[in-house]
Amino acid sequence: MQKEMAAIDKAVPVGAATIEARISDLARLADQARALEALRDELTKQIEEKDALAENEQQRRAATEHQLKEETQLGDSARAQVALLTRQIDDLKGQLARLSSALDLAQNESHQKDAQIGNLGQRLNAALAAKVEELQQYRSDFFGKLRSVLANRSGVQIVGDRFVFQSEVLFPVGNAEITQAGEDQIRAIAGTIKEIAAEIPPGVNWVLRVDGHADRQPVNHGQFASNWELSSARAIAVVKLLIDNGVPADHLAATGFADFQPLDPANTQQAYARNRRIELRLTDR
Repeated sequence: MQKEMAAIDKAVPVGAATIEARISDLARLADQARALEALRDELTKQIEEKDALAENEQQRRAATEHQLKEETQLGDSARAQVALLTRQIDDLKGQLARLSSALDLAQNESHQKDAQIGNLGQRLNAALAAKVEELQQYRSDFFGKLRSVLANRSGVQIVGDRFVFQSEVLFPVGNAEITQAGEDQIRAIAGTIKEIAAEIPPGVNWVLRVDGHADRQPVNHGQFASNWELSSARAIAVVKLLIDNGVPADHLAATGFADFQPLDPANTQQAYARNRRIELRLTDR
């Protein structure tokens, strides 16, 4: 700008017209300067805006790269977890398969055992039925032979599958010591029982039950506290006498029922006499 003004000063002589021309040139140059400054400011502004945009873009790219990196890391972690879960699922499937196989095997074994148990049950039932039938045969023999031994004897009755002895036939009133006449009857019975026992095979588990019964009248004898003791003592006395006369002890049982199994529920002396009794019954264990 200064060079242009110096050239103008040299080329144009000083005068009014020259001054006006210079003023005009100065004004024009000033306008150009202002225009250049405005252009410079505009360019500076644009540069700053572009720098800001560039910085924002750089920040955005950095953020994007960071996010992408995090997502990549998360993806790697997720893939690792998926792989771990897949292995665990495979392991569980393997365990389930082994358990299913073991369960199938156990069920098969259970079915086989059930079948074996069923077969054993059938065989056992058949064997028991055979034993019962066999015992029934010997019970019939026992019943017939004992009936012939006790035929026409006073105070002895047959009630169902039992031989019933009135207590007065074997014992004094209120006592558990067998009379001489009672001992004779028990010895005769023992001989019949031994004869039948010799015919019964060892595998047949028979037992001769001796049941003692009393009437409902209270016991007045000081030796016995109640009818329980009296009925039990009488049954035991008969069992001991049978043992003394050769009947195997392991095939005998003594039971006392007191007055709770009466044949006659009436409150008469005749009913009391019927209810005081000893019963013999051949049965199984």
